[in-house]
Amino acid sequence: MPERKTVLVTGSSRGIGLAIAEKFALENFNVIINCRNSFERLIEIQNNMRKFNKNVIAIKCDVSDYDGVYKMFDEIKRLFGGVDILVNNAGISYIGIFNEMKPDMWNEIIDVNLKSVYNCTHIALTYMINKKKGSIINISSVWGNVGASCEVIYSSSKGAVNSFTKALAKELGPCGIRVNAVSCGAIETEMNGFLSKEEKDNLINEIPFMRFGKTEEVAETVYFLASDKASYLSGQVISLDGAWI
Repeated sequence: MPERKTVLVTGSSRGIGLAIAEKFALENFNVIINCRNSFERLIEIQNNMRKFNKNVIAIKCDVSDYDGVYKMFDEIKRLFGGVDILVNNAGISYIGIFNEMKPDMWNEIIDVNLKSVYNCTHIALTYMINKKKGSIINISSVWGNVGASCEVIYSSSKGAVNSFTKALAKELGPCGIRVNAVSCGAIETEMNGFLSKEEKDNLINEIPFMRFGKTEEVAETVYFLASDKASYLSGQVISLDGAWI
């Protein structure tokens, strides 16, 4: 029997993260699901997934806090030995004019969207380097590629994630560890719930595929990137946006 691999998906209580975690659970991986606030919801998700995969574990952790992440990885090590696949999905955004953004807004977005990527990757690599294999997949955004008006801080954080991905892939190539990112366009999630029907329709009219992406489509892309079918694919920021940008 092949070795059962372990995947950690940060920010997996809803949306893209939840869809990714469900995909790996269905494929019989050990799956660590994570959130910092909605733990009751996460436990409910864990219990539902355990109906078809007993090796799903919910861990509450603020991934922007290095010490907290270290403790989370200690628990994963105790349970499964380490993380073979890391999906850095946790992310937040504020919509607004840049000169109205407060320093604490900058700090929070950078902490959650970028510092968390450093924290989880830095600790996960101890296990991956020892095994001389592993896959890191960062969930980014098309705004990290081109920038978005009224989302300057968010765009900055995702642009940094894209550069982090490319640079780290070069550094880790000799270790057999792959690093990629998925640059998401407009995906149908709760995060877009603030949009009115008119705003959503106008946005859809800008997208050549004439629809929002599905979380399941992001999950399938991430699963492919983590698989042996993508064994020579690293350092890439793959746009998943229906040819929008």
